[in-house]
Amino acid sequence: QVQLVESGGGLVHPGGSLRLSCAVSGRTFSSYAMGWFRQAPGKEREFVAAISYRGGNMDYAASVQGRFTISRDNAKSMLYLLMNSLQPEDTAVYYCALPTARVQSAHDYRRSNYHWGQGTQVTVSS
Repeated sequence: QVQLVESGGGLVHPGGSLRLSCAVSGRTFSSYAMGWFRQAPGKEREFVAAISYRGGNMDYAASVQGRFTISRDNAKSMLYLLMNSLQPEDTAVYYCALPTARVQSAHDYRRSNYHWGQGTQVTVSS
């Protein structure tokens, strides 16, 4: 059974930083590209970032490019999202997602179907 558990969310002031983590089990983590999505109140869930199965290639949404960094530790089956220069518009529930098919490229990741975690709340407010 696939399980994804996010952690690391919280309340942060504008300009601050957070690092999200996602623990994955039930699949061979190192065989899949992985990524993050987010959903703000009243909005659709949107793509944030993806990383290839070996971690050599990344893909970012334009809104987070240069501020967020996705990474992974295949030995620990862990996915991370380092978020810097956070702004109120980054407030959302953040989800990690594992493709249901064996997608390995970061750039193919957006066109997948996914297994989802429960999400972790990030609130950026002064």
